[in-house]
Amino acid sequence: MSAVLIDGRAVAASVRDDVAEGVRAFTDSGAAPPKLAVVLCGNNAASAMYVRNKGRAAQNTGIVFELHTPAADTPTQELVSLVRRLREDESVDAILVQLPLPPQVDTQAVVDAVPPEKDADGFHPLNLGRLAEGRHVSVAPCTPLGCMELLHRYKIPVGGSRAVVLGRSIIVGRPMALLLTNADATVTVCHSKTRDLAAVTREADIVVAAIGRPRMVTGDFVKPGACVIDVGTTPGDSGPVGDVDRATVEPVAGWLTPVPGGVGPMTIAMLLRNTLSLARSRRGG
Repeated sequence: MSAVLIDGRAVAASVRDDVAEGVRAFTDSGAAPPKLAVVLCGNNAASAMYVRNKGRAAQNTGIVFELHTPAADTPTQELVSLVRRLREDESVDAILVQLPLPPQVDTQAVVDAVPPEKDADGFHPLNLGRLAEGRHVSVAPCTPLGCMELLHRYKIPVGGSRAVVLGRSIIVGRPMALLLTNADATVTVCHSKTRDLAAVTREADIVVAAIGRPRMVTGDFVKPGACVIDVGTTPGDSGPVGDVDRATVEPVAGWLTPVPGGVGPMTIAMLLRNTLSLARSRRGG
């Protein structure tokens, strides 16, 4: 019996519809629509494409999208100053700095200039700290939040389940582990130093692969009936390739996110939800 394929495109469309409805309700009282400001610095073609997709999705939900494109040779201090201006701009509800930044830029200094109350990505240390404490947060990192939404929409049991997260990056792995822990899963985080990785993952009811190694997770890594969430997107000759070897995992797993069409569409959808949440928190909508 093959795994149920989790349709991230359909779930993302539903989330965007919910956000659009929320924006309409937010503005019905006369309030200005939420505004997302994005800083795109450099000549990275993939980043430019991602930002175009974010802008299109935002505008389709009624969110105002404001794009700033400083030159690729902009020094760190000028970018920090730009972010600080956006921080002081009362019309801006959410700020996103598109990564990666050019090599001459101190990325951490720029990202740290984004205040927690306008942190569209959920990466500010204060927001991550609140997440680690198990407190309610207005925003969380978009990709892990999207994974949790897929689990919720497909009614996959999380509380009491054993979950394994492959990868410990601040963008996906660590916040993913925190969200699962806060949802009452028993969580193990694995990485390049983990011994006998397949033996660890075979114990899991939920496996989240976020390591950036194409097709590393094969069928012998997976317990029959487990849910496998593939966050990987490595460019391949015929399109993006996930961290999961679909051919061997699909016959074993109970649920599986395909690549493309699984987790990917959820990231932008959750960015829009974060933007609306930040507007509501700032303006009491």
